[in-house]
Amino acid sequence: MSTAPSKSADESQLIGFGRTALATEARAVESLISRLDGRFAAACRVCLECTARKGRVVVTGMGKSGHIAGKIAATLASTGTPAFFLHPADAGHGDLGMITRDDVVLALSNSGETSEIVTLVPHLKRLGVPLIAMTGNPRSTLATAADVTLDVSVPAEACPLNLAPTASTTATLALGDALAVSLLEANGFTEDDFARSHPGGSLGRRLLLHVEDLMRKGEALPRVSASTSLRDGLLEMSRKGLGMTVVVDADDRILGVFTDGDLRRTLDRQVDVHATPMSQVMTKNAKHIGPRELAAEAVHLMEMHRITALPVADADGKLLGALNVHDLFRAGVV
Repeated sequence: MSTAPSKSADESQLIGFGRTALATEARAVESLISRLDGRFAAACRVCLECTARKGRVVVTGMGKSGHIAGKIAATLASTGTPAFFLHPADAGHGDLGMITRDDVVLALSNSGETSEIVTLVPHLKRLGVPLIAMTGNPRSTLATAADVTLDVSVPAEACPLNLAPTASTTATLALGDALAVSLLEANGFTEDDFARSHPGGSLGRRLLLHVEDLMRKGEALPRVSASTSLRDGLLEMSRKGLGMTVVVDADDRILGVFTDGDLRRTLDRQVDVHATPMSQVMTKNAKHIGPRELAAEAVHLMEMHRITALPVADADGKLLGALNVHDLFRAGVV
């Protein structure tokens, strides 16, 4: 069979095809807005009641709907609603035992007549498990059997043959996101909750890592007294490799900092590095951060004030540690 295209298309035609497909899918999603009514709220309540009794939302679908179902299940699970995907064909061969009486089933089928889905309905009824349907056919077998039916019908598929699931799957995915976000809001799900379910990702690192987890302390912390000579202050900076040194009083409270930028400005003044004390060249009222602040807040402070390192201090201004932008990069916060 030949793999050559049956007809050619120039650049403008290809762009036009893509724009038409996107416009069709955009209309499909937009048409859902006016259809969100009491049935959507009822679906939310069923899910909230399920999770309140420690149940899970079991999402199922065949073919392309199955791919969308998997994504909806993942979104629900990551936003505070325990959920998992169950393949309907596997459910008929033993995996139905994964569903408990405390669960709710969210079934996706554009036609509402998918045999593998419809076959499960009597078993779910016997278990007494609530059934929510997302279907493009509100008069289908699945729709009439469901406790709550959400209409995801679309005027047309983006496929010019009106055959390949395109706009219909996009609409279903969007409605699944709307359900997940509504449940997130109703459950009071926070950024910290989100981070706890995403500990391995960059978002989790941003939301979970605190300054104290990354800061340098002890012998790795560059510090000098106000009377230390500029020469010895530079040696301390060089030894610790943080791009700065903190200037402290006898009680370890921060008096100021001396950075690479301060060094350039000092050299322009041609000061005597042996005779000049750090108190004369340091930057007073230096920015610092608390140890329990999120590491992401350290990034924000550095960006806002255009600095590359920060001392870490307690509420009384006592020096506890320090970190720089490279520490944040290594931790994956930036």
